[in-house]
Amino acid sequence: MPGWLPRAVVMTLALYACFQLGSWAFDQLIGLLTNILIAFFLALAIEPAVSRMAGRGMRRGFATFLVFLAVLVAGVGFVVLLGSMLAGQIVDMVEEFPKYLDSVINWVNQTFRTELSRVEVQDSLLHSDWLQKYVQNSATGVLDVSTTVLGGLFRLLTIFLFSFYFAADGPRLRRALCSVLPPARQAEVLRAWEIAVDKTGGYIYSRGLMALISGVAHYVLLVVLGVPYAPALAVWVGLVSQFIPTIGTYLAGALPMLIAFTVNPWYALWVLGFVVVYQQFENYVLQPKLTSKTVDIHPAVAFGSVVAGTALMGAVGALIAIPAVATLQAFLGAYVKRYDVTDDPRVQGGHRRWRRGEPVLTRIRRAVNNRRRS
Repeated sequence: MPGWLPRAVVMTLALYACFQLGSWAFDQLIGLLTNILIAFFLALAIEPAVSRMAGRGMRRGFATFLVFLAVLVAGVGFVVLLGSMLAGQIVDMVEEFPKYLDSVINWVNQTFRTELSRVEVQDSLLHSDWLQKYVQNSATGVLDVSTTVLGGLFRLLTIFLFSFYFAADGPRLRRALCSVLPPARQAEVLRAWEIAVDKTGGYIYSRGLMALISGVAHYVLLVVLGVPYAPALAVWVGLVSQFIPTIGTYLAGALPMLIAFTVNPWYALWVLGFVVVYQQFENYVLQPKLTSKTVDIHPAVAFGSVVAGTALMGAVGALIAIPAVATLQAFLGAYVKRYDVTDDPRVQGGHRRWRRGEPVLTRIRRAVNNRRRS
């Protein structure tokens, strides 16, 4: 047996054990790593406001606290406003449900010439097997819902805690990172950090602008239809559709449809059609233009980055894909050598124009000579 074989076997087994241990640790910590990544991008988003307040003489930790307090107050106020509105609408729907049921039954009797009554329909619904099973499943699922809510609150608290430390101790974090790098690498790291702050802020700005446009458009529709709580519903649609990726549009459109249904069932269909049409306009016209201007990436790259981010990390990947790709593109652009482009119609987007009054034979000869030279 060669002398190196036992050592090679031991080394192979050790590397395999380290790989398995690393895979197990990564699977266990994937949730924490995702939360830290979200917190980092959130800290980058509020970095300009914190730095501006700190530049005016305010302590950085206190400035970060004020920014988070403003965000928290706005979020809590928005949730309380929508919660009270939704509770009032649910009470009104429960009180008006017999009238809606009577109108539906009358329409069915007139259309299909039946003799249904509200009492029969209510009795059949109350004694149906699927309703009893649904109530039992809902009762058993209360504990699961409570666990999910508590887990979501704990995750949100973790994200805010890490984001607060990243924003408040930003200079110290950059100093600690640069202390283990040579001076040339330090400049590159600081440049990448600055680009990330700029691109993330631009992305948040574009999302806020699209939320404003979406809110105004849906507000006009709700006012025309006479749907109550139009301002609150417009704010709900604007924020939820822009800052909750993938399913945000459907969550945003469900609440206005529900409120519109209490006014007139046909209004819910109008709201649904408007949401679908506006979403297509936003996806193919508004979002690519605004995103390409604020984060300076091509619309196709922006769309592809969202698709790739969703495939890799789900909703979190869709949310941070565009600022991450914009940061990477801007950082790598500083190291890509570029040359002057030749003055050629094929590059400039034009076409060759023949000189007026030139014989056809002369044109053909010039074209042949140009082809031979190339």
